[in-house]
Amino acid sequence: MPRESFTSERLGPPAGPFSQAVSGPGDAVYLSGQVGTDASGRLVDGGVAAQTEQALRNLQSVLEAAGRTLDDVVRVGVYLADMSDFSAMNAVYARWFAEPYPARTTIGVAALPLGAAVEIDLVAR
Repeated sequence: MPRESFTSERLGPPAGPFSQAVSGPGDAVYLSGQVGTDASGRLVDGGVAAQTEQALRNLQSVLEAAGRTLDDVVRVGVYLADMSDFSAMNAVYARWFAEPYPARTTIGVAALPLGAAVEIDLVAR
């Protein structure tokens, strides 16, 4: 089955050999991780809350390019450079998703691209 890739014009090009999103088996769409960068490719100011907001805005843009919305998301992966930022990230996250919430994993990592505080990836159907 051939893969189809999806790209949002509102984001800068990927900083490596990967797609912003790719279709998978059935009707699934897999989105690559996004950090809180603006259209210029720079991290937004304001710490983990602002970066979470921007990362979700970026993901929403890619979902739209794939013909999906946040209501189609079934799984989310959250990567935090500092687990003490969990509450701040979670407060922003809760405003973006409605019940029934997608399945989610949150993992503490040693470092993220561009020195980001958070990176988020997801799967939509």
